[in-house]
Amino acid sequence: MPKILDPPNKAELQGALGAALPVWTGILGLAEAAHAPLSKTWKASKSEFGLMCLLQHKKRTLLYLTPDKDLVWVAIILGERAFHLAMARELPEEIKKLLVDAKPYAEGRGIRFAVRATGDLATVATLLEAKTTPA
Repeated sequence: MPKILDPPNKAELQGALGAALPVWTGILGLAEAAHAPLSKTWKASKSEFGLMCLLQHKKRTLLYLTPDKDLVWVAIILGERAFHLAMARELPEEIKKLLVDAKPYAEGRGIRFAVRATGDLATVATLLEAKTTPA
């Protein structure tokens, strides 16, 4: 299991994200609005930045975020029920293809995709909603 690390400071994060800083803050904002309180756990990553952030609510990991130059990599794992909810919602075809092509494991289907603009935050919100819709 990756070691928990200290979070980057604001300047390090801003330097890594560049033009994607509004995307980062937008993802955090939408997750916080829907699932407060939200905790952020930073772990080592093989990315160029070297860190990824796990967004968690009550010890449940909602999203994995990895800062990159001018984009944010978002990873999410959807159980079968959440997968079917997501497929029934309005999502870009490339996201639906990622979901369909993802190998189903006991913990669910994991996908990772780049978010480059604040206009793409709706996709993250839709996936997060599918993941957290009560049974």
